[in-house]
Amino acid sequence: MGTLATFFRKSDAIAIAASRRESVRARVDDPFMLRALPNDAVYFYAKRIDNSRIVRQADPAARGECWSAMGAASVLLVLGASIIAPHVGGVLAGYKLEALKQEQQTLVNEKRELEVKEAGLLSPERLNDLARARNLASPGADQVIHLDGVVSSDGSYARVVAPVVTNSGLSTR
Repeated sequence: MGTLATFFRKSDAIAIAASRRESVRARVDDPFMLRALPNDAVYFYAKRIDNSRIVRQADPAARGECWSAMGAASVLLVLGASIIAPHVGGVLAGYKLEALKQEQQTLVNEKRELEVKEAGLLSPERLNDLARARNLASPGADQVIHLDGVVSSDGSYARVVAPVVTNSGLSTR
């Protein structure tokens, strides 16, 4: 019963009609009998087919069509990427710009905190407290040397003096 031709043979059609009449009678006789399921009388048979010895022949036209389809798909891909790339680049640049703005704000805040800390560390009151804690005293008038008139020929206030080694020991020029 795999095809319609065998399904519509007259002998089978008569048998099916007779079975339907019997099922109607059974329904009348037994009210608790379940009705038949649709296509209950249909049987399917599976036949194993061995195609291992069959060799497919190459179609030369199919190869060209395949390459044409691949070329068209790659052109569409490149076109789509070239349309989308500027937008994606702009979005990424916006993210980077926002990250740099946040970093700049963080650095400005850190600079302010460091300036406040430096001002606190260099305050005259704190320096005087540290001097008193280490038993330091202010220099006397005879200990201060003013460099107003001591300027070398090149315009600098200080000069580097190289140590000279003599027989008696280390000395400066």
